[in-house]
Amino acid sequence: MIHKKITSSLFAFTIAACSIQAAPATAIAKDAKLEQQVEATLSKMTLEEKIGQMTELAIDVLGGFVDGEFQLDEAKLRKAIAEYKVGSFLNAPGPVAQDKDKWQEIIGTIQSMSMKEIGIPCIYGLDQNHGTTYTLDGTLFPQNINLGASFNPDLAYEAARVTAYETRASNCPWTYSPTVDMARDPRWSRVWENYGEDCLVNSIMGSTAVRGFQGDDPNHIPADRIATSVKHYMGYSLPRTGKDRTPAYIPVSELREKCFAPFKECVEAGALTIMVNSGSINGVPVHSNYELLTKWLKEDLGWDGMLITDWADINNLYTRERIAANKKEAIQIAINAGIDMAMEPYDLNFCTLLKELVEENKVPMSRIDDAVRRVLRLKYRLGLFEHPNTPIQEYPLFGSKEHAELALRAAEESEILLKNQNNILPLAKGKKLLVTGPNANSMRCLNGGWSYSWQGHLADRFADKYNTIYEALCNKFGSEYVTLEQGVTYKPEGAYTEENEPEIEKAVAAAKNVDIIIACIGENSYCETPGNLSDLAISPSQRELVKALATTGKPIILILNEGRPRLINDLEPLASGIINILLPGNYGADALANILAGDANPSAKMPYTYPRHQAALTTYDYRVSEEMDKMEGAYDYDAVISVQWPFGYGLSYTTFEYSNLRVNHPSFTATDELQFSVDVTNTGKLVGKEAVMLFSSDLVASLVPENRRLRAFKKVELQPGETQTVTLTIKASDLAFVGADGKWILEQGDFRIQSGNQTLNITCNQTYKWDSPNK
Repeated sequence: MIHKKITSSLFAFTIAACSIQAAPATAIAKDAKLEQQVEATLSKMTLEEKIGQMTELAIDVLGGFVDGEFQLDEAKLRKAIAEYKVGSFLNAPGPVAQDKDKWQEIIGTIQSMSMKEIGIPCIYGLDQNHGTTYTLDGTLFPQNINLGASFNPDLAYEAARVTAYETRASNCPWTYSPTVDMARDPRWSRVWENYGEDCLVNSIMGSTAVRGFQGDDPNHIPADRIATSVKHYMGYSLPRTGKDRTPAYIPVSELREKCFAPFKECVEAGALTIMVNSGSINGVPVHSNYELLTKWLKEDLGWDGMLITDWADINNLYTRERIAANKKEAIQIAINAGIDMAMEPYDLNFCTLLKELVEENKVPMSRIDDAVRRVLRLKYRLGLFEHPNTPIQEYPLFGSKEHAELALRAAEESEILLKNQNNILPLAKGKKLLVTGPNANSMRCLNGGWSYSWQGHLADRFADKYNTIYEALCNKFGSEYVTLEQGVTYKPEGAYTEENEPEIEKAVAAAKNVDIIIACIGENSYCETPGNLSDLAISPSQRELVKALATTGKPIILILNEGRPRLINDLEPLASGIINILLPGNYGADALANILAGDANPSAKMPYTYPRHQAALTTYDYRVSEEMDKMEGAYDYDAVISVQWPFGYGLSYTTFEYSNLRVNHPSFTATDELQFSVDVTNTGKLVGKEAVMLFSSDLVASLVPENRRLRAFKKVELQPGETQTVTLTIKASDLAFVGADGKWILEQGDFRIQSGNQTLNITCNQTYKWDSPNK
């Protein structure tokens, strides 16, 4: 029986509710010795030195290029460090990746002057977003969206661990990663930077990556680990326009329940720094939002880490958002809201203006001291006072075969088999292949943005020792069986939308002499605002290419190589097989070749909902009232949920059968731990991995319930014929939601639980409410 949980708002609340008060949380345990060191250093600092520690400049202000090589300028370096006491620098010069020896030189020189002139080490930061992306010859992993598709947290951990190791080989102790924004709008240009649309996947993958980057003790970061800067706090991925850095309008309940969740999990995993959302939420720029920055993050979570702005974002408070009249007022607002370090790429005037604000009592000295404590605490936790530099010879595994093998495995587990009509895959040996499409022979496409440069446009230059799709297929199947005729190509090192004049007829002619067509379509690399789009469909020339190839009657395998879903509803019926490789990195083509040949069995699942139509954009956890069959009569607005591929969808070369779903507490209380077990059997002929997922559906609730929510997942490997009992454990309180009053509530009544094709109902025996904002 379904118990009705709550009456209409016209009636009184009649169900007895148990109020639960959570104990105050402390994100990272205090280290008394470390705190004494922070206080001792702070007590000796002048106001100018304190403000300098709150300032971060781009490397470009410290020098320039001489004969194609970046050189630090002694006078500029002295001005920033000796005169303005700047405590942090970021970015690659150009910005283009440098080799590890150059990084040792640049950061070592900065550290030497910083220790001599201030007695406090600099902290240098790089966007090492999917491996050592700004260090030449380092290991590049698949982008985070691929790791989300793998549903394997171990890969997120190992990728972060290796990235930390190789970044420290570059003498850099800090990265602006991981990104846990949630890719809930397919139009957004940064879909590929995070782990997909679900808050649980972002929470687990993000927090696991934090531990991979930093190690197990956030108070004492080892010399082979680095500090993280989780980003972009928060709601950044939900702009109403779908365009980068534009306003978001998010109900407070969703902000608390979904957007905040991954950041909370990362903080509890020990994240040392967090980067702030560049945009606004409900009309309030996040860089000015005391409630979100100080109350939610620092006070409610007991977090003593450091908040840093994104690129020049304090300026946006007066140039774009217009909540301040000038830069001085913008600084006042942001610092008082809780910003600890300003990423002021080129402007030392920040230091002058902030000093004036303190002297005018517009920014209290207590706020300055709090911010500087957080900066110093970060540097002490990293051990920079004792060891400002990490010598390159201590990192012999930089760019090693061991790291490459991990990147290859991550790519194999993250490429999604979406269609396999008549088991056309794996490909039979001896077949002649045409490799076509603009993504067929490009390292840039495989890596995406944040790869050797911001836009990733130089990847073909710097990653030429790795294999493109065409090269990997030649290696796997033999060059005598593989023909390249792209038909459509991108302009070298141009904007991601720029294509050359198509030569589709050449590809069609080449198709007549092969058995199977491998059509590699998708997107070129892009990042942030330059990646904004107005049409979600794949480019017209690529659609024309695939349709023309279909007229040959030869089977087509579509390879989707893209940072976000591009509409292909007219192309999908033309393909016998489809693999979505997303942005798999330098080893992504080798992984694809292994999958096509059957040497690797695909196991990835869709990390987001792939839309079918331009105006039908949704997520898997939509509200049940959005379904067409819930509309009647005059209110039937054809609100059908129609997608190309749903969240969690993905095929394998073997088959799995689910049975016997059960739970330890069919009737439960809020304090219970719920253990769900399901038997999973490999009913096919190949060893395979399966991401076992557990979903819940609240059958009746005081807010319109969601269709379903992912509550747990676990990836298992099964031999042919093998059965494993998979146990997924959650807290009963995880089934709570944030109500209209902004408080967490777990309501009496029934929930439907699903894993695979198995379902069961469980019942909460009482309504519970939490007084604390964090249950």
